[in-house]
Amino acid sequence: MADPARAARLAQRIKVIVAEALRKQVKQPGVENITITETRVTNDLQHATIYYTIFGGTEARQEAEDSLAKSKGILRREVGKNLTIRLTPTLEFISDEVPETASHVEELIRLAKERDAELAARAARAEFAGEADPYKKPEDDEAAES
Repeated sequence: MADPARAARLAQRIKVIVAEALRKQVKQPGVENITITETRVTNDLQHATIYYTIFGGTEARQEAEDSLAKSKGILRREVGKNLTIRLTPTLEFISDEVPETASHVEELIRLAKERDAELAARAARAEFAGEADPYKKPEDDEAAES
């Protein structure tokens, strides 16, 4: 078992190697739209999970997924050549859903701000249901006792 710091350094190195290999060596269509966002390596250094995002719609996403599946061997070979570890980790590519989730959260925040502004506008126009000051005052008590 490697220590977590070494696994983190190795993950960062794999991220750079895969990104460069996608840019320079892989000639599959659709890889030009791929951005590697994060890489995680297990503590035994035998499995690397690579998260990526794709600029484009669903068609570009499908094309990029197919290209990554076809070029997985090339990328693993490049990782093995550039790392100085005994075993080359297997590579698993997972589409990163963070941008879609972030846009959804931003939309929810925008809606909440709109509702808050609407509620503040209603509160500014609101009037009291009864008197403006419903509490008894000491002067009222003295006048009632006399």
